[in-house]
Amino acid sequence: MQTGIIGLPQVGKTTLFRILTKANVEGKSGQATHVGVAKVPEPRLQELARLYNPKKITYATVQYVDLGGMQKERMRESLASLRDVDAIAHVIRVFDDPSVPHSEGNIDPLRDATNLDLELILSDHEQISKRLERIDKDLKKKQDKLLELEKTVLEKCKAHLEAEKPLRELPLSPEERKPIGGFLFLSMRPMLYVLNLGDDEAAEMDKAIEKHKLSALHGRTNTGVVAVCGRLEAELAEMKEEEAAELLSSYGLKEPGLHRMVRATYDLMGLMPFFTAGEPEVRAWTIRKGSTALKAAGEIHSDIEKGFIRAEVVKCNDLLAAGSIAAAKEKAQVRLEGKEYIVQEGDVILFRHSG
Repeated sequence: MQTGIIGLPQVGKTTLFRILTKANVEGKSGQATHVGVAKVPEPRLQELARLYNPKKITYATVQYVDLGGMQKERMRESLASLRDVDAIAHVIRVFDDPSVPHSEGNIDPLRDATNLDLELILSDHEQISKRLERIDKDLKKKQDKLLELEKTVLEKCKAHLEAEKPLRELPLSPEERKPIGGFLFLSMRPMLYVLNLGDDEAAEMDKAIEKHKLSALHGRTNTGVVAVCGRLEAELAEMKEEEAAELLSSYGLKEPGLHRMVRATYDLMGLMPFFTAGEPEVRAWTIRKGSTALKAAGEIHSDIEKGFIRAEVVKCNDLLAAGSIAAAKEKAQVRLEGKEYIVQEGDVILFRHSG
């Protein structure tokens, strides 16, 4: 699963992508597509490692794609590239730097967020209008229940878009989603607004939404807002761990803003981790929220899924507090679960399987 990082020119998008993924980005910013992977910060893995002393620690990851600047003259091309991603991270410039002119002439984060959403809405509206024209022609020739259902759902989507609301905020039942599943509507993608603050606001990241009057972006369906300070993140990326911790502490921060960005992306895509732990490896695996134990087994290996017998499950915090799996068993905190068990965030699982 991929998250596309987009934004207007000169918003710090490629810089954030490079720091996030440690990718070697060559050429001029905004002129190429780059792909990279970021680790999902997970302190519980380090704590599990202290119990098991494993040879290897493996983090869950998020794949990011830097899709280039959203320039007006290339907007169609830029929007087309979004059809291949599962979520969108829109980097919005909040920092003021006279030496770096804003492409729109002045700093206005809400305008920039709204304008891009409108472009996505217009693209989807055009696609739906064309499809509805085609459906009407086909229905005049022959009645078709599936086409009629598709028309009903598309008309519902069109009305929502005409109210200037993205499709990610439109409640649709599983039955309604079926006939439109192949359309790849852009405004249906989960959206993470990434506010890139100035240096002087690094200590006030939690207040950015209120300070810059961006409450209209907050609390919306399938939408997240996270604040970062690009220049601070760039400094932290060049430092050793202890030095970085010191600098963060001087700003009153516990972690880099980009850690919050990765976790917010992961959560927005409907993903969550479960853990496996032992002497060879302590690892975070990624599954969709609501997945069964059988599905989780398949993430590790298809053979484990095929030969699934039982899942031995303990909550990570219970295991850490107990100090060992044996101690957790004594406290009756380890359960045996079947194929249909819904995996919970942070479960530590040992799969029993045949073969």
